[in-house]
Amino acid sequence: MKFSFLISSRILVTMLLSFLFFPTVTHATNGYLSNGYGMKSQGLAGVGVALPQDALAAGNNPAGTALVGDRIDFGLSWFMPERGTTITGSSVPGASGSYDGNYKKSFFIPEFGYTKQLSNATSIGVAVFGNGGLNIDYPRNPFAAYGSKGSASTDFVQLSLSPSVAWKPSEQHALGAAVNFIYQRFTANGLSAFDNPGTSAYPGSVTNRGADSSTGWGLRLGWIGQITPALSLGATWVSKVSATKFDKYKGLLADAGSFDVPENYGIGIAYKITPALTLVADVQEIRYSGVRSLANPLSNLTVQGNLLGSPNGGGFGWKDITVVKFGASYEYSKNLTLRGGYSCKGNPIPSDQNFFNIAAPAVVKDHLTFGSTWKTSSGAELSVAYVHAPKNTTNGRGSIPAALGGGDVKSFLEEDILGVAYGWKL
Repeated sequence: MKFSFLISSRILVTMLLSFLFFPTVTHATNGYLSNGYGMKSQGLAGVGVALPQDALAAGNNPAGTALVGDRIDFGLSWFMPERGTTITGSSVPGASGSYDGNYKKSFFIPEFGYTKQLSNATSIGVAVFGNGGLNIDYPRNPFAAYGSKGSASTDFVQLSLSPSVAWKPSEQHALGAAVNFIYQRFTANGLSAFDNPGTSAYPGSVTNRGADSSTGWGLRLGWIGQITPALSLGATWVSKVSATKFDKYKGLLADAGSFDVPENYGIGIAYKITPALTLVADVQEIRYSGVRSLANPLSNLTVQGNLLGSPNGGGFGWKDITVVKFGASYEYSKNLTLRGGYSCKGNPIPSDQNFFNIAAPAVVKDHLTFGSTWKTSSGAELSVAYVHAPKNTTNGRGSIPAALGGGDVKSFLEEDILGVAYGWKL
């Protein structure tokens, strides 16, 4: 037992260091939140509210900590986005044209989970994962014609560390809670066109300030119920996290650098059609409207005169989205499980907000996923997942304010993710 604990502790420390110091970790699927946590969930289009499968279960629903037993899982995903933008119809000389945001093309995302059953009724665990992120890098700056210098880029990383506890009041039901510790890192370059007293409440704190970090705490709650031998239902809620501010970028982000983590909640269902085939579905609501720096539209600046960085300062104009996920898991043999899924959602970025979102074109809407798990003769599990988010293009007609020369912005994003994970029961 002592030896096992020491190994687990060393793995956890290693994974934490990987997250904190791994360069260019990023992810962007449902806005900037991941579609699901754990490689098995990724193979099912992110479904996991009513179907816990590994030690990352608490990321989808902390009640799942009570249902996966004693285990360790760790994995790595290779994230490959394609993104860019086109400006047309601008009266600003040199602004119109196409801009490639793919200077950085590959990113790696580690994950780790550990669960331990303390008694028949009580279990504990910890899940460490990239909760989300955004990254784009334009060698040719789309804002150069407006006065910006150098290349343009934004890099936003968000790490979630969620220790959880789960309790089974009966054999059919599980309740769970997790503390949600968030670490964020943000960098912005090439936005000097907006770094002046006419557009920012804090000139000098808009761009090219290097990396800044932010932390915060929140709560995850969840329930999973075995309604019949074939039917499971689940529900989960994740509180908004009021994070500390990005002081270096208080002149860019609303409310002096505020960048909170949005509240989200969801329900799920898992139904065994046969002993080998399980159909699953989740519905998730993400409340981006509760985060000022994301929800405030750019018109707050250009029409109402609320400077960047002020409490009601112009922002990215994101709206709430609903995500619907479907999946199927098939136990082909005692050693091989196959998975597939599809998810769809609304675009968090209204087309009239495309201009400022040149720096964050998180516009993909659909995900097609495939995955499998091979159980070795020793009982260890090797899981793989592939996620494809087809290219989505938003045509922002009239999305550049007249005060900035008018015109249209068309942005696109396409994503591919290939992941592998290794886990075993203790």
